[in-house]
Amino acid sequence: MAYERLGRRPLDYRPVRYAGVRLSFRGPARDLRRGFVACLGGTETYGTFVERPWPQLVEGIAAPACLNLGVPNAGPDLWLAPGGPLPLVQGARAVVLQIPCGMNLTNPLYAVHPRRNDRFLRAAPPLERLYPEVDFTEFHFTRHMIQHLHMLSPDRFAQVREAVQAAWMGRMAQVLDRIAPPVILLWLSNHAPGAAPASGDIESDPALVSRDMLASITPRAQATVIAVISDAARAEGTRGMRFAPLEEEVAAALPGPRAHAEVAGALRPALAALVNEKGPAPRAGPF
Repeated sequence: MAYERLGRRPLDYRPVRYAGVRLSFRGPARDLRRGFVACLGGTETYGTFVERPWPQLVEGIAAPACLNLGVPNAGPDLWLAPGGPLPLVQGARAVVLQIPCGMNLTNPLYAVHPRRNDRFLRAAPPLERLYPEVDFTEFHFTRHMIQHLHMLSPDRFAQVREAVQAAWMGRMAQVLDRIAPPVILLWLSNHAPGAAPASGDIESDPALVSRDMLASITPRAQATVIAVISDAARAEGTRGMRFAPLEEEVAAALPGPRAHAEVAGALRPALAALVNEKGPAPRAGPF
C-alpha cells in the first residue's frame, strides 16, 4: 500500500551544478576526475517523477559512475549552446545520448528558447507566409504549435516537416562531432523507429524523428540501442512514481520505474562492451 501512495510525496531531485556550465542537473554530484559514463538526454534521462532513472540503474553494473546530464525537453540547441553540458562529457569513458525530439530546435521556420528547447519564441517570415491565417503569438510551446499547423493543413505541414527534419539532422551531426568519447545513441520510445503513423509521430516522442533521420547520424556513433517501452510497462501508469497532486496527468504521460528498468536492460550489453573495451559494442535491435 505504501508503494501505491508514492505519488503523494514529491521527489527531491537534489540539483547540482558543475564548473563552467550554466545549467543545473539531477544529483547526486559525480566526481569528474574518476571514470564515468555521461548520459545526455531529455525528460526521460532526467527521470522526472522517478526515484531511480535509467542512468542510475546501469551504474555499477554495466558502467562505472553515471553522470546524469538529462535536462527536461533538452535538444541539440541546449547541448551546443555556450555554457551547455558538452564540456562535461569529454572526459567520460562513453556517452549515452538519448535521441531528442525533432521539433525542439531553432530552424529556418521558427526559433525556440536556447535552454528550454520546448518553448516556442517566434515564427520566421517563411512560416508566416506559409500559414498567413495563424497568429503565432498565441503559442508558447513547440508541440502545441506543430499540432495546430498539422491540423490546419497536412499538405502545407509537409514543408514544415521537411525544414525541421533537415535542421535536426544537421544539428545532431554537429553535436556528435563535438563529442570525443565513443557514443551510444539511445532510441527511447513507445514505438520502434519508423513504426509511428505519419500523424502519430507528432504525438509520440521522439516527435518528427524518422527512421531515415536516425540512420543518417548512426555512422557518427559507436552503437545504437533501440529501447521500446513494453505494453506492460505502460499499463502500470504512475505506479511507483512520485509527484505533487496536481502533476498526476503529466506523470501519466512519462515512463515509470518499470519502463526505466527496461531501458537500463536494453543498454547494458552495449554499454558494458564499450566500457570494458571488448571491442565495438553491438547494436541492440534493428531499426
